[in-house]
Amino acid sequence: MNKADLADKVHDIVQGTKTQAEQVVEGLIDTIVGALKKGDEVSVAGLGIFSTKMRPARTGRNPRTGESIKVPSMRVPKFRAAKALKDAVK
Repeated sequence: MNKADLADKVHDIVQGTKTQAEQVVEGLIDTIVGALKKGDEVSVAGLGIFSTKMRPARTGRNPRTGESIKVPSMRVPKFRAAKALKDAVK
């Protein structure tokens, strides 16, 4: 399932135009991404929690040359599934 399929499902439920359904899906995704950029946590009941965490700096290797390189610390997205979601996919 992709973003277009989600928009189709929203269109079936809401009975608006397809453009409105696409805007709803885009708006939802933009809102989640915006909150994560600010460092906030997004919790959707029954689905899970979107958050970010810091990945520490580490030493990596260039696969072509084998040379050691330093990989800086960075903030990465994280998703924790809710119990209801875990039970549903069992």
